[in-house]
Amino acid sequence: MTNEQIFFYLVLAVIAFIYIRKQILSRGMQHYSAAEITERMKLGSVLLDVRTAGERRSQSISGSIHIPLHELTSRLNDLEKHRSKEIICYCASGSRSVGAAIKLKKAGFKAANLKGGMTSWNFSRR
Repeated sequence: MTNEQIFFYLVLAVIAFIYIRKQILSRGMQHYSAAEITERMKLGSVLLDVRTAGERRSQSISGSIHIPLHELTSRLNDLEKHRSKEIICYCASGSRSVGAAIKLKKAGFKAANLKGGMTSWNFSRR
């Protein structure tokens, strides 16, 4: 086996490990459909947009809080006033928001995910 093949398989193994780990960690998490979000907000849940500022400028869910995923760890204090509430994370497709919800759960917050992200939200509004 060549060095290039070893490197390729190593990278493939790391990617598989990260994907499987994320799937396992998100199993115990609530994943809401776009149709359920409005009702969850009426019950006091908070929406957290973890997309970039550019993505948010183009469109966002009214009433949501914005903390880009790459800033989440350093800005957890911004969410302290919502600690007693469920925080539902969303992004463009629902992938980054799972990572955000995992971070929030590890920090002791009640966190969930908008399944399908803004894509499903937009589709449900048609």
